[in-house]
Amino acid sequence: MVPRPKRRSARARHPLVMVGNAIFTILVLIAVAGGAAVYFGKQRFDAPGPLAENKIVNIPSGLGTKGIAELLTREGVIDQPMTFMAGAFALRARGSLKHGEYEFDQHASMADVVATIIDGKVVQHSFTVPEGLTSEQIVARLLESKDLSGPVKEIPREGTLLPETYKYTLGMTRQQIIARMVQAHRQVVQEVWAHRSPDLPIKTPEQLVTLASIVEKETGKPDERKRVAAVFVNRLKSKMRLQSDPTIIYGLTGGKGPLGRQLKKSEIEQATPYNTYAIDGLPPGPIANPGRASLEAAANPARTKELYFVADGTGGHVFADTYAEHQKNVAKLRAIERARAASGGGGAAPANGGKP
Repeated sequence: MVPRPKRRSARARHPLVMVGNAIFTILVLIAVAGGAAVYFGKQRFDAPGPLAENKIVNIPSGLGTKGIAELLTREGVIDQPMTFMAGAFALRARGSLKHGEYEFDQHASMADVVATIIDGKVVQHSFTVPEGLTSEQIVARLLESKDLSGPVKEIPREGTLLPETYKYTLGMTRQQIIARMVQAHRQVVQEVWAHRSPDLPIKTPEQLVTLASIVEKETGKPDERKRVAAVFVNRLKSKMRLQSDPTIIYGLTGGKGPLGRQLKKSEIEQATPYNTYAIDGLPPGPIANPGRASLEAAANPARTKELYFVADGTGGHVFADTYAEHQKNVAKLRAIERARAASGGGGAAPANGGKP
């Protein structure tokens, strides 16, 4: 015969025990469900995102985790805002999501997106200042940039900005860029001045910048800078006037831009503080913002006896030790100019530097 089943003990049938068992069962089920949610949620968090191609998104200041999730969803960077928020919460990153302009890679996962924002890997923009621009021209370019903010308090003194490529983030002020240019200029001038030639006929870093600015405006060819600088240094040592056309132009335009035409004879003879045909030595200040290469050329010019140079008709210059040799070079240039004019190839090229 089959034995009769044992009756559950009174203790097991106690209401408190039964409630406890039910609660335990529910907790187990919740733990299992939670574990499954975490597992599948992490898989979704690490899975490739919906972006078909790289995209830049600007996250404005003051946006919380929910707002960021909604913005990224609208921009197509993510498609599961709740999973994004849960992942940010799990990573304790809610307070570390920084505003700024970010570039998200194609199919970036939500984990990648959160990491990019936490690390503050904002997009870097570039502002390039070519060598030889005046301070007024540089400020005009800054004002044209739509990625920068704020006004420019005043145009910096000529020759106090270093031509260079500067990295910045969206919304940085124009005044901040100017401050960086000024600081970079001071550092470079200090370095170059410390390694100048011992027999340089200039006495201050400010005079070095002035000489370098003339060199910068006279030639755009890197291999000519030291020779052009040598011509002006030799002239300073010989008490000869510099006779540099760009100094005349600066005196006429005040640094507002190029003259746009050839100099007239009356302008060459016109006395201005910057006309080095009319004054002895260096002009009272720089005529542009020279780059590092021109500063180094002015500080350590070539070891030559050359006192003259003139355009060669091809974008460069020919140099001469004597006035007679220089006159022959000028005659060759004029012949090239006449041949071009006869063939309709353009007008006269400027005979910069060392003209009689």
